[in-house]
Amino acid sequence: MPKRDFYDVLGVPRGASDEQIKKAYKQKARTLHPDSATDNPDAESQFKEVNEAYSTLNNPKKRKIYDHLGHDAFSSGAGAQGFSGADFSQFTDVFDSFFGDIMGKSRNSGRGSDLRYNLNVSLEEAFFGAEKTIEVTAGALCSDCNGRGTATGMAPTTCSVCGGSGRVRQSRGMFMFESSCGACGGKGTLINNPCHACSGSGRVTKTQRINVSIPPGIETDNRIRISGRGEAGTQTGMHGDLYVFITVENHPVFARNNSDLYCQVPVSMVTAALGGQIDIPNIDGGRSMVRIDAGSQSGKRLRLSGKGMPILRKSGIRGNLYVDIHVETPVNLTQGQKELLRKFDEAGSSSNNPRSVSFKDKLKGFWGPSQKS
Repeated sequence: MPKRDFYDVLGVPRGASDEQIKKAYKQKARTLHPDSATDNPDAESQFKEVNEAYSTLNNPKKRKIYDHLGHDAFSSGAGAQGFSGADFSQFTDVFDSFFGDIMGKSRNSGRGSDLRYNLNVSLEEAFFGAEKTIEVTAGALCSDCNGRGTATGMAPTTCSVCGGSGRVRQSRGMFMFESSCGACGGKGTLINNPCHACSGSGRVTKTQRINVSIPPGIETDNRIRISGRGEAGTQTGMHGDLYVFITVENHPVFARNNSDLYCQVPVSMVTAALGGQIDIPNIDGGRSMVRIDAGSQSGKRLRLSGKGMPILRKSGIRGNLYVDIHVETPVNLTQGQKELLRKFDEAGSSSNNPRSVSFKDKLKGFWGPSQKS
């Protein structure tokens, strides 16, 4: 018969907190203890099952392994001796080396936390690259005790309860329970003379100024990792990392799509009708002169190859700049201008407005011969 899932045995969800697991175990153990559940013939086996589940889920390292590997992690099929017969501390070190990054932790349990910083940059800064200085408030190594947590000239003492292991074992009848040492909090050492500056924690809160290099071509949601600039670790543990998340701000002229830029340019009705040349702004601060063909319509798109954004980590390669023509209808006309336009319209023919003529023909077919256009 396959073994039941340890979470099902205790009746808790997989995301249960340590307190929920402990509370569920106490309730199950109280009702299933062989001395009190005399009317339940399976109480002894169920009691053993509950204790086995609790001994695994109550241990952070064992629980982490169980969540990834299930019962196989502790069965005889897991290796020559099985993990249950092997040195568990050695296996957890190997496990942490493979899964430490996935779980967001390091093999060093005293490693400081990673930090996140949100940084806005302009489109020009994303084009050229930039050096930005940010201020980050985080736990830093105490300079008075160099992170040891002890007063000057003093050193931590080995915990006499756990012998420096940070774990204690207790025998209750036929069962052996292992838990974190309550005397030292699982650290294995005690600070009898704490540092006055950090009160024994080894860390103090400081605001640091950190330089961040923005590479050309960076995009929104890209992140920059700055190693060792996160929270300081406890008891001289390693520092965490700082992750800078980038947001590229909207630009008043250009819209961006990956490495391509888009720009809508207004063109006068006369230039669109007769043709001509216009200047197009470039993101690098220059300009490009492009020719507008006679008879150009709104929505016509021009492509300027290699005038877009740099491509991240690809030196010398840029996207394109796409220019959308928007023919502008004249406004605020004088009486004389209006008369000229009326004369222009009267002198025109169907060949001057082929799209309008085609559209009217379609409407005649749509409405039928009896309708007037």
